Amino acid sequence: MLLFPVIVSPQIMSKMKESRINFTVTLDKDNVPEKIMWDASDKESQGVEETKSISLTLWDEKQKNTLRIDLWTKDMPVDDMKRFYIDCLGGMAQNILNATGDEFIAQETNALAEKLVKHVKKTS
Repeated sequence: MLLFPVIVSPQIMSKMKESRINFTVTLDKDNVPEKIMWDASDKESQGVEETKSISLTLWDEKQKNTLRIDLWTKDMPVDDMKRFYIDCLGGMAQNILNATGDEFIAQETNALAEKLVKHVKKTS
């Protein structure tokens, strides 16, 4: 079993608020995820919930690159996996626009997501 606690501590003036996001991953004998559970202190619903996939990306400011943790359960259907990553791209497009104001990168990322949706619909 793996445990990935994520702590978000935004500083608001002199007050600190601490939020927690916890992932618990149950692995089989080959270290393949069988079950992924998560909970968050600021989540609307109460209690631990199950998910089939997580994708966590961290920015290493010193190295100027990313660290990614991508996990999915062995029973997650491939079509759901494709949709999950396409949805991630769509979310990234919006985040790029919100964070940087760069409409070109946001539009190009969104266009790629839309192109992939068409591909998945055609091949499913």
